[in-house]
Amino acid sequence: MKLRLLLVVCCALVSGQRKAGFPEQEKEPKFWNDWAQKTLDKALSLQTLNKNRAQNLILFLGDGMGIPTVTAARILKGQLRGQPGEEGQLEMDKFPFVALSKTYNTNAQVADSAGTATAYLCGVKANEGTVGVSAAAVRSQCNTTQGNEVTSILRWAKDAGKSVGIVTTTRVNHATPSAAYAHCVDRDWYSDNEMPADAVEAGCKDIARQLFENIPDIDKGHYVWNKKDLLSLNPTKVDYLLGLFEPADLPYDLERNKETDPSLSEMVEVAIKILRRNPNGFYLLVEGGRIDHGHHEGKAKQALHEAVEMDRAIGRADLMTSTSDTLTVVTADHSHLFGFGGYTQRGNSIFGLAAMISDVDQKPFTAILYGNGPGYKLVSGARENVSTVDYQDNSYLAQAAVPLSSETHGGEDVAVFAKGPMAHLLHGVHEQNYIPHAMAYAACIGQNRAHCLASAAPRRPALAGLVGLATVMRLLC
Repeated sequence: MKLRLLLVVCCALVSGQRKAGFPEQEKEPKFWNDWAQKTLDKALSLQTLNKNRAQNLILFLGDGMGIPTVTAARILKGQLRGQPGEEGQLEMDKFPFVALSKTYNTNAQVADSAGTATAYLCGVKANEGTVGVSAAAVRSQCNTTQGNEVTSILRWAKDAGKSVGIVTTTRVNHATPSAAYAHCVDRDWYSDNEMPADAVEAGCKDIARQLFENIPDIDKGHYVWNKKDLLSLNPTKVDYLLGLFEPADLPYDLERNKETDPSLSEMVEVAIKILRRNPNGFYLLVEGGRIDHGHHEGKAKQALHEAVEMDRAIGRADLMTSTSDTLTVVTADHSHLFGFGGYTQRGNSIFGLAAMISDVDQKPFTAILYGNGPGYKLVSGARENVSTVDYQDNSYLAQAAVPLSSETHGGEDVAVFAKGPMAHLLHGVHEQNYIPHAMAYAACIGQNRAHCLASAAPRRPALAGLVGLATVMRLLC
C-alpha cells in the first residue's frame, strides 16, 4: 500500500509538467567550445571603451527584480518561445557591463522602494519610507523636511537643457516615480487625504500636489487616458504628454485589457519618439513597478510576466536608440524572498513542480517558493499537497515558509546592467547612490562636468519638457 501511494505521488509530479530535456547539439563539446569562443571574441572587443558623451540616458528600474527574478524571467521568456529556457537571453543579459548594487537604506538593512529611489535618482542614501530628502529627514515628521530636500537626476538633466520623462506601471505618485520630482518625509502621503492634520497645517505637501507644483510644464501637457489615444497621437506635435490610464496601478500584464490599456513597451516607444526630438537629448526613467506587487502578493507568475514585459520594453528602446550616444542602465531597487530550486530538470516549467518530493512530509512542492508571505497554508495541520491545486494558475500563491499578509523584500545586492557611453563606470560592487552620479558623468550634467568643457560644442535651445506616461493617482478618481 505504501509503495502504491508513492507511485501515485510520482505520477502527480509528472502530470502537468513541461517535457524536460535539452537540445541534441548540446551533447557535442564543439557546441560549447564554439559558443565560448564567440563570447570571448565579444569580451575582447570591450577593450576599446566607449568614452563618448551620452546624449541620452535611460534607466530601467525593475521594482523588486532581484537576481533570482532575473534568472526565472530568463527561463520564462525562453519557455514562452517553446525552448527549454535556461540557455536563452534577456535583453539585459546582452549588456556588456554588469555590477552589483548595495540596496540598504541608511536606517534599514532590508530596504524599501522609497529610500532606494532617493538613492538611484537623487544620488544620496536615505531613510526608509522617505523620497527626495536626505537621511536627516525622519519618516512622517513634517518638520524635518525643510532644508533636507535633494534633487534628482531628472532635474539635473532638465537644468542642462534635456527633456525628461517617466514611464511606470504604478500610479504616478508611487515611491519610484515620486523621488524624481517630490520631497516628502512619507511615501504614503499620496494626497492630503493620507496626511495627518498636523502635517497639513505645518505646510507639508502631499506627493500628488508636488507633481503639479514641482513640474510646472505638466499643465501644458497633452492628456491621454487610453491606449488608442496614446498610439494615435502624432509625436512630432506633442511637446508635453501626460498619460493616466487607470484609477490606480495598471493591471498586471497577464490581466491587461489589450484594447484599452497600453503595455509598458508601447508606452516606452511613444515616450522615446517625443523625447528624442530634443537636440540636447533626454533622460527617461522606466519602471516595471508591478514585479514588486506580484511578489508581495505571492503571485510569482504575475511577477515574472511583468519582468518579461519590462525586458520587451528594453528591447524596444534598443531598437530606437544607439549605444554610440545613449547610456542605458537596468537595475532593481531591491530583491524579494523569492527563489526556485528542488533539483528541477532542464526545461522544467518555471511554474512547475520540483523533481522530488519532501522526504519529511512526503508531499510534492513547486520549484518556486517564498521565504514568507500569503502562500503559507496548512490543511488539517499539515502543509498543503500542491498536486491537489492548480499551481499553474496566473494568481496561484506559491507556498511560503512564514505566514504574512504581504511577502517582504530581500536584503541581498541587486544587479546593474549597463551599455553605451561610459557604461564601464558601472562595474564591481557599488553603493546604490553611485548610479545617478555615474550616469550624470557620462552625460556631462550635474556636478561632474569639468571633463566635458574642453570638447563641448554649442547646442541649440532645448525643448525641456516632461513626458509622464503613468497611471492616475487616487486623488484624481
